[in-house]
Amino acid sequence: MIPQNFKDILSNTDNAGFYQTLALIFFMLFFVALVIYVFSRPKKYYKEEEEAPLSDDQDDDDFNLKN
Repeated sequence: MIPQNFKDILSNTDNAGFYQTLALIFFMLFFVALVIYVFSRPKKYYKEEEEAPLSDDQDDDDFNLKN
């Protein structure tokens, strides 16, 4: 039988439960690490990023079409 999709490939193996558990642990660790990274950044970093769209940059003057 030729597998039609990825689900058929993993569901017919002996270690399907192991692969599913491993994938779940991997993605949970990724998102936990991402949350820890975001909360470990200093507040100053987010303040600067928060005000970035409102700040006037001198470099953007080249893109204006004013004569």
